[in-house]
Amino acid sequence: MNIKQKRRLLLIFIVALVIIGAYVTYYGAQVVFTVVAYKAKILCSGVFVSKRSPQSVLSVDLAVDDLAPMQYINTVIDTNTQQVKAEFIGIRKTAVYRPGLGCTLLFNGAHHDGKSKVRRQDPQDVLTAWSNQEKTQHFDEEKLSKVLDWAFSEINLDQQRRTRAVVILHEGKVVAERYASGFDKNTPFNGWSMTKSVINALVGILVKQGKLNLQQFAPVAAWQSPNDPRRKITLGHLLHMTSGLQFDEEYGPLSDVTKMLTRVGDTAAFAANKKLVAEPGSHWSYSSGTTNIISRIIRDSVGEDAYWDYPYKVLFGPLGMHSAVIEPDASGTFIGSSFMYATARDWAKFGQLYLQDGEWNGERILPKNWVAYTTTPVSQAPQGIYGSHFWLQLPDVFRSSNKTYALPKDAFHMAGHEGQLITIIPSYKLVIVRLGLTRYPVWEHDKFVSMVLDAMK
Repeated sequence: MNIKQKRRLLLIFIVALVIIGAYVTYYGAQVVFTVVAYKAKILCSGVFVSKRSPQSVLSVDLAVDDLAPMQYINTVIDTNTQQVKAEFIGIRKTAVYRPGLGCTLLFNGAHHDGKSKVRRQDPQDVLTAWSNQEKTQHFDEEKLSKVLDWAFSEINLDQQRRTRAVVILHEGKVVAERYASGFDKNTPFNGWSMTKSVINALVGILVKQGKLNLQQFAPVAAWQSPNDPRRKITLGHLLHMTSGLQFDEEYGPLSDVTKMLTRVGDTAAFAANKKLVAEPGSHWSYSSGTTNIISRIIRDSVGEDAYWDYPYKVLFGPLGMHSAVIEPDASGTFIGSSFMYATARDWAKFGQLYLQDGEWNGERILPKNWVAYTTTPVSQAPQGIYGSHFWLQLPDVFRSSNKTYALPKDAFHMAGHEGQLITIIPSYKLVIVRLGLTRYPVWEHDKFVSMVLDAMK
């Protein structure tokens, strides 16, 4: 090999090292941006929305399982400005709390200045509990107690379930309720992707009001060019998760969903700018981005002035869900994919609305036949697992891996990250709420529901 060839090989080697180094630096920076933002946001909501002690959030939610390295990220909680700041190796993120709107990550030090103007009532229970005599007519109390014991037990200390709340309604009344230490009936819990089902309800209400139509082409400004194939996407496609838009729902540091929730200020615009990879209506793909596009459509349909209080006025208020808060992004759009907080009882009330076919105290909240539409299987979804922002079968991660538990055919579900689940079973007049911090596939929700059914007489 002559000197010229050696120099060429050396140059190639140096260029390769530069490229590899640049990629590693970029990847590492994205990871740091993500975890710093995540810590600021989750700590802010945990302290100011859920009213938990900073130590309880920092020592468990942000320091166990795969998130253990987060303990090295510095945080400062400012109770005067109601902000949380997180920092690591010079990378900083801030989340700010606003009453009625929860916490929002700031981008370039700013966020939309919208405010909730509704004077919310203090959290109060509109749910009643069965008397002991009524309960024993419908349930074996000893069996039901053992079901709750099982739900709050730990089988593997290395992969914990961490059940934090269980509320079971039968015929609209509380038949069972239990909380882990540090939580109670006044603690708001994040529903994560259960929030998607709340977006379903808000769309239904707008359909009832005549402001939206499921067959209409989605009114997204970025899609209105005459040659843009995304113009063919309808609101129905979005609700069914069949838009055909590209979106990576994996939870790695460079995935679309992670970037959307932690590194961009306008979640709807981020998702709407994705390219079309399948004909609208031809392919099912679960996408958090899709829900945030719908959330922006809701905002545009309602109007800027009414938007901030719209969920409370048309849904949460009538149901007595006074703890419920959907948190917006920095642009002002509610993050309908992921961030709604409510007490376990208020989550149960939402499930009860669907059990009652969209009626509440004699008032029709959702359009007639909306629940039937919602629970109709999407033909493009495998084995009919999905309807319209509700699950018709449990996601695999929440199913038993060694035994099949057959649930009633009319059961449908809300499901969220880390084991947030609501199962609605009209034939049994049951709403079953389970909330927790489960980061491994160890919560067998099908088994849990089967045990509840077995406790019924």
